Amino acid sequence: MKAHTKETQAAMTPASALQALIDGNKRFMAGDMVARNLNEQIADTANGQFPFATVLHCIDSRVSAELLFDQGIGDVFSIRIAGNFVNDDILGSMEFACKLAGTKLIVVLGHTACGAVKGACDHARLGNLTTLINKLEPAVEAVTEPTEPENRTSKNIDFVNAVAKKNVEMTMKNIRNRSAVLKEMEEDGSIAIVGGMYDIADGSVTFY
Repeated sequence: MKAHTKETQAAMTPASALQALIDGNKRFMAGDMVARNLNEQIADTANGQFPFATVLHCIDSRVSAELLFDQGIGDVFSIRIAGNFVNDDILGSMEFACKLAGTKLIVVLGHTACGAVKGACDHARLGNLTTLINKLEPAVEAVTEPTEPENRTSKNIDFVNAVAKKNVEMTMKNIRNRSAVLKEMEEDGSIAIVGGMYDIADGSVTFY
């Protein structure tokens, strides 16, 4: 498969970009990934890149957007940070990706059993990690059930996964609230902003 060109990128819509990721995840789950000549794609993208999507996801070694969406070199911008939240630098990267480089879709991708989210549920404190955990703790507070303190820790995997999903939802809201550029692009239909959860147990992505 050839790398995307300016023409193929321009032909895509937010809806078709999302469908490309959905189809790629189905191939990944089925073990039927597209045959790619990566050296050829390196050559194809040497003078320019035309990705169709931007994916914000965790640094977790089990969660690689290019693999789980079965994409090649030059297909997606991949932004990775523990807990998949946004800050000014990440928002700037997204604005570059969409406004200047032409991607049609932003995906905020959380995942099950997220270590950063577990740390937030336990209110972990360790060096610079503390600052990162602080950014995820609002999602912990936003999940109101269960109410018993002993069930609101990393030992309750259902609670952890509920917080991870809530964090995705809050991150999407933060993108819209903190980036006038991206909000305007979403409102005029140039891009879509969607959330998803990756299941580390079976390889599936559920979009919402």
